Amino acid sequence: MPSSAAVHVKVSIVAVQVFRFDSPDRFVVGTVGEPGDRTFFLQAREDRRLASVVLEKEQVSVLAERVDAMLDEIVQRTEGQTEIPVVEDVSEEDLDPLEQPIVEEFRVGTLTLAWEGDTQRVVITAYAAGEPGTEDEEPPDDPEESTRDVFLVKLTAAEARSFARRAQAVVAAGRPPCPFCGLALEAEGHICPRANGYRRQG
Repeated sequence: MPSSAAVHVKVSIVAVQVFRFDSPDRFVVGTVGEPGDRTFFLQAREDRRLASVVLEKEQVSVLAERVDAMLDEIVQRTEGQTEIPVVEDVSEEDLDPLEQPIVEEFRVGTLTLAWEGDTQRVVITAYAAGEPGTEDEEPPDDPEESTRDVFLVKLTAAEARSFARRAQAVVAAGRPPCPFCGLALEAEGHICPRANGYRRQG
């Protein structure tokens, strides 16, 4: 009877990283690069821990809008009983640049937003982009069970208002939109589809 040969199978396991900031000292949106070629980052710092993730300009814009909208809705639902500022305190506005070193932990694929009622915190969770075809997968209820890297930040309502204001300002600081088609204007002008291909100057 022939002896059986041992079969060795090598399996590579990549550990999922969770960058969690329950009480960040700072959480902002910032950019690297010139208008038209900017890379957008979410960056959080808590004590000596610093983490940055890359996301698209459109993701920043939508996140800022939804943060404000969610806080406004909570104020209405609780008839003003929840301590949420209607507008952010401008005196607390953070205008400083991103902190160094800026190390990209991952590129964001999915963003979720939630309100934690018992602690009265806004929870922003960013999940790393997955393989092609997996972007539509629903993130798990518990971020710790994610199969992708996670960046999770909890903010007070006032911190969330400040974050949204800065994020909107960062988005608006880029190239101005064409008044006809809405596409960004380049310094040398751009081909406007609504002007039948006419090159409008920025």
